[in-house]
Amino acid sequence: MDFVSATAQITRLDPVALQLGPIAIHWYGLILGTAALLALMLSTREGKKHGIVPDTFMDMAFFAIPMGILGGRLYYVLFQWDYYREHPGDILAVWKGGLAIHGVIIAGVITILVFCKVKKLSFWKVVDILAPHVLLAQGIGRWGNFMNQEAHGGVVSREFLEGLFLPEFIINQMYIYNPSPGEGLLAGFYYHHPTFLYESIWNIIGFVILISLRKIRLRQGEMFFSYLIWYSVGRFFIEGMRTDSLMLSETLRMAQMISIALVIFAVLAIMIRRKTGASEKLYNDQ
Repeated sequence: MDFVSATAQITRLDPVALQLGPIAIHWYGLILGTAALLALMLSTREGKKHGIVPDTFMDMAFFAIPMGILGGRLYYVLFQWDYYREHPGDILAVWKGGLAIHGVIIAGVITILVFCKVKKLSFWKVVDILAPHVLLAQGIGRWGNFMNQEAHGGVVSREFLEGLFLPEFIINQMYIYNPSPGEGLLAGFYYHHPTFLYESIWNIIGFVILISLRKIRLRQGEMFFSYLIWYSVGRFFIEGMRTDSLMLSETLRMAQMISIALVIFAVLAIMIRRKTGASEKLYNDQ
């Protein structure tokens, strides 16, 4: 079966959810927006248990979400500058994908730190509350990548995907044009590893684990560091399967290097803060 006839028998999902004249509303944006809203709602509810005024997280999101998007896009564009230098009109086209989560995390954390300083809030308390819900939002947000047919892995067979007991719509969406599939294969349509799904599942499992940790004697800040460790470990291994990584060099994947650095930083931070007494308060302390 040639690529044309094979493609004709496969129905892939439209990345545009709604077309209003010249305005296209993309699934990518809707899914990411829904994920962020859910994280905000859950954080607000958890914050009430700790005496944080409900409007606090809404006010924080007003600054942190746009700054996170800006940071994630800037991070992505800088590492893909060869393309965007030739296509400057695509720099602002975030609906096409291209938000690097590490850029989002860095910009978001800096914004939250400043916000907490201004509002005289405990930074560690706030990020501890946010951490599980952000991980859940990341798990949901990967489905935006699914709709755009991005954040996928290398070439696999249809039989491999069927062996994972995936529904037909996921298998079909993983049938993607690849201009350089490697291993002596010609450019064309191939099935790919659903790495978006691997990361989504990893993040949702992490969400369940993190909210369970609220019941033990975690010290303030350690929920946030646990989030960094869990996400980074999964991202390191899943990133190694992807074909669209941002590269630091020809062999070094930026996300893997950042993941290693974050794990080391989080582990050392937990140890140092415990040793110095900087983390005496528990997560459930007011």
